[in-house]
Amino acid sequence: MQVVRRCNFAAVAQEQGCSPAYVSKRIRLLEEQLGARLLHRTTRRVALTEEGERAYQWAQRILDAVEHMSDDVSSLQQEPRGELRIVSSFGLGRRHVAPALSALSARYPQLDIHFEVFDRAVDLIAEGYDLDIRVGDSIEPHLIAKRLAANSRILCAAPAYLAEHGQPRSLHELAQHDCLVIKEREHPLGLWRLQGPEGVEQIKVTGSLSANHGEIAHQWGIDGRGILLRSYWDLYDSLEQGRLVQILPAYSQPADIWAVYAAPLARSAKVRVTVEHLRDYFAERLRLVEPDARDG
Repeated sequence: MQVVRRCNFAAVAQEQGCSPAYVSKRIRLLEEQLGARLLHRTTRRVALTEEGERAYQWAQRILDAVEHMSDDVSSLQQEPRGELRIVSSFGLGRRHVAPALSALSARYPQLDIHFEVFDRAVDLIAEGYDLDIRVGDSIEPHLIAKRLAANSRILCAAPAYLAEHGQPRSLHELAQHDCLVIKEREHPLGLWRLQGPEGVEQIKVTGSLSANHGEIAHQWGIDGRGILLRSYWDLYDSLEQGRLVQILPAYSQPADIWAVYAAPLARSAKVRVTVEHLRDYFAERLRLVEPDARDG
């Protein structure tokens, strides 16, 4: 598992206090036992083969099972303490993660919480974060994720905009409208991929206004400046108050809220408690879409 995360024998050997040759030998013995090549090796990096990807997924399931067993049979009631570094996006972080962490700090005063917000992809391990609270279902294979809440991005516009420009009747008509483009984390600028009656469809949209902050685009949508694709958790109040109206309701973009971390929760009381707290906090306070079949 560590070799996959670090992509380097020497780095793993240094962490484990052994030689790179020893790490390489252990991998080779595992490959011989499984009868399959698990890693592509170069002088600088290693990468998973198709068989290695499958073995990694099985190993992750085994670790998860061990974690659940540990939760079941041991007392994980130790008081969480120490430094906890958490990162999230601007909108979700300010509106929901920050107040949730305030409540967590009041409950566990021994925690020293450092919270940062970015609207860019974060390398959890290289940048030294314990936890990334993110929107969207794209999770790197070497990381672990627990879903905190179900969510979707939907299309909407202000009544004033629709009165002036008309309501689009199909996805392709969005190309003729002013759309409010948001550049956030991993999303390509102006390329909207949505799940619809015919499966996943994509449309290239443009408009006279774009921003790298979703709350700015949200306000522009209320001002009648264009069509917005935004998470339901952010739009709920505006929809309820009639400041925005959902359009093309058959189309949406899966955008669940996840806690992403590098090591099993059983290894860290502070991360485990934080994830559980965020899940319960969001369930009580966050206005979201009803869970769908993705909940299993």
